Amino acid sequence: MSHDDLSQHPQHPAFPDGFIADPYRDVPPPDDLGDVDDRFVFEFRAYDDLEDGRRWSTWLSVEPLCRGPEPLPDWVVTSQGAIDTELGVLKTGKEADVHLIERADPLDHAAGVVMAAKRYRSPEHRTFHRSASYTEGRSMKRSRDERAVKRKSTFGRQVAAGEWAVSEWGALVRLWNLGLPVPYPVQIDGTEILMEWITVVDEDGSVGTAPRLAQTRPSPELLAAYFEQLTDALATMVQNGLVHGDLSAYNILAAGERLVVIDLPQIVDLVGNLNGMTFLQRDCANICGWFRSRGLDVDEHALFAELMAHAF
Repeated sequence: MSHDDLSQHPQHPAFPDGFIADPYRDVPPPDDLGDVDDRFVFEFRAYDDLEDGRRWSTWLSVEPLCRGPEPLPDWVVTSQGAIDTELGVLKTGKEADVHLIERADPLDHAAGVVMAAKRYRSPEHRTFHRSASYTEGRSMKRSRDERAVKRKSTFGRQVAAGEWAVSEWGALVRLWNLGLPVPYPVQIDGTEILMEWITVVDEDGSVGTAPRLAQTRPSPELLAAYFEQLTDALATMVQNGLVHGDLSAYNILAAGERLVVIDLPQIVDLVGNLNGMTFLQRDCANICGWFRSRGLDVDEHALFAELMAHAF
């Protein structure tokens, strides 16, 4: 329909004299934007194509509930133009491998961070065989998924792999909100969890991954401070009905004078899981055994009794 036809159509108002249909008729030159509303002005920035081992940031592609709890730490990069670059494998484990990823905006050099990316393996490459005792008392949102997991079908194994990631994500978010010493959870995307990289600064100023507690030889004073930190953390957990379930000196990081608890996919409900008390007793035994081996006089039975006083 032509411009003249539209002006005569009864359902359309008459166009003003001098109306021009060219969509670019009123675009001012770049140096003459004084009369344009600032809300409609933006800076266009072009980004280069990505090389192998790099991807666009997935921050905006995941659901809001799959992003970390607010307020976000100031180091979290949320730029839509940020790029994730693989830096290598940090650690391999029974259920998952941990990689290092740098997320940075190439046009904003001030915005960049290195994170730990924990990626759960596909079912055929998993070697963890005690999952049933940890998942006792858990329920899934869809009964179809739960039936498939119990039948151990191909689909059920895929669901189970995702459930371990979801379980750890939920534990990290919950414990972070409780103020407990865990890595900040940045986001979850499928079976990948991006989280804070826990680091230490060496004497020469270089930054490296914080060692596991089992790799350290702390002084007697620091050893006692470490045990007090863990006792406080465990007390807060049991007060909220939670048990780590696999706590040892191998899944605790020593970031200087601060301890950080990691590896939380098997976290269990103290009451809802029939093995909750057993897991808590084992956590106490593992921790106290390591501290005694370093010269600190502690008793797992006394620690368990103290935690029970906090739980009930």
